[in-house]
Amino acid sequence: MDRNATSLQKVQANLNYTFHNPALLELALTHPSYAHEHPEQGGEEHHNQRLEFLGDAVLDFLVAAWLYRTYQEFPEGPLTRLRATLVRTTTLADLAEELELGQALRLGRGEEESGGDARPANLCDALEATVGALYLDGGLDVVWSRLESWFVGRVDMILEAESYVDAKSRFQEWAQGELGKTPAYQIIDEEGPDHAKIFTAQVLVGQQVAGEGVGASKRMAEQAAARAALTKAREDFRD
Repeated sequence: MDRNATSLQKVQANLNYTFHNPALLELALTHPSYAHEHPEQGGEEHHNQRLEFLGDAVLDFLVAAWLYRTYQEFPEGPLTRLRATLVRTTTLADLAEELELGQALRLGRGEEESGGDARPANLCDALEATVGALYLDGGLDVVWSRLESWFVGRVDMILEAESYVDAKSRFQEWAQGELGKTPAYQIIDEEGPDHAKIFTAQVLVGQQVAGEGVGASKRMAEQAAARAALTKAREDFRD
C-alpha cells in the first residue's frame, strides 16, 4: 500500500468513518499546486477548492444551528462572534492537525518543500474540503456526528476564556439590551512614572458608575472596569 493510501486510511480512522467513495476524500486532500503539477491525474482543476467552498457553507450552517439550540440565552451578537471563532482559520487548522490531514495532503513540490503541509491556511482549506466530502458521501448527520465532540470541547475552552468577545463589548450588549443605554468610559486617575503608569477607569451607565478597574494602559483599565460591571450585570443601573 502506498504512502497516500495509508494516509487516507489514517484520516478515515481518525474520523471514524469509511468513505463509500474514497475518491472524494482524496480530492478533498489534493492541493491546487499538486493538480497543476500532475494534470494527468484528472486535470489542473482536479483539486479541493470546490469541496472547500461546499464544506465552508456546511460548517457555517451546522455550527450556527448547534449554537442556536445550545445557547438559547445568547443574543445574535455573541452567537455570531462565537461562530466566527469556531470556524476561523486557526481553529479549523487545529482540528485538521488532530485529524492528521497535513500528512495526507497532496502538494506540489514547491509547496511541500516550503512546509505547506503545516501551513494553517492549507490545513483549514483541507478541513473544509473534507467536510464537503463527508457531506456528499454521508450527509449532514454524518458530518456533525464526527465533529460535534470536538466543537463542544473547543467552545467550552472559548467560553471559559471568554476569548470570543471582549468585556467592553459584552457589557455594552448587556446594557443596551437590558437598559437601552450605551456605557461610557472615563479615566479618573493615573499615577506612576511615564514608563510604568497605572490607570484607573470607570464605566458609567447613565449617571451611575457600573464598574471600576485599573490597568497598565487606558484600554486595559477600561476592560477591567467592564469586567467589574459584568459581575454586577444583574443589578439595576437605572437612574
